[in-house]
Amino acid sequence: MSLFSYMNSTTKMEVWLRGPIEGVPPTLQPVAHALLQALEELGELRNKVPNQILWERPHGIASIGFHMQHIKGILDRLFTYSMGGSLSEAQFQYLKEEGQELYPDCNYNSLYKSVAEQIQISISHLKTVNTSNLTEVCYVGRSMVPSTQLGLLFHAAEHTQRHLGQLLVTTRILLAKME
Repeated sequence: MSLFSYMNSTTKMEVWLRGPIEGVPPTLQPVAHALLQALEELGELRNKVPNQILWERPHGIASIGFHMQHIKGILDRLFTYSMGGSLSEAQFQYLKEEGQELYPDCNYNSLYKSVAEQIQISISHLKTVNTSNLTEVCYVGRSMVPSTQLGLLFHAAEHTQRHLGQLLVTTRILLAKME
């Protein structure tokens, strides 16, 4: 099944129940499934989140916009580390700006598009991973904290899901407040 088919499925089954994602090694299917599930659930909110609530922080919690930016950013950063890379200045700058409206008329749909592009990049990378190296040490951050490629990829998936859940709750609270 192609990636496009997954995103246009009319079934209500969660992504992980729809079968393997073509080209992704079996060991990494859960990562791909979690990312695509997040993208699908974020997609359900397109055209439903008005701009006036995108950056609201009810009771001081993170905004919808922050979660969207953070999902994109954390995937970019964790996948960079999983490939043995270090963060670029542009990645550090993006991290500093998460939670800020970066341009006039920034809206949910534009943030969704950037998350979708990052998830597509992430899925494409999963297809290239040499699974015999999954348990080799990779280093995270300037402090060079040791992890593994598998650990980083799994964390990318679960961290995405964590922020998706927070975003969904925040969205529900803010939309209910508007009724």
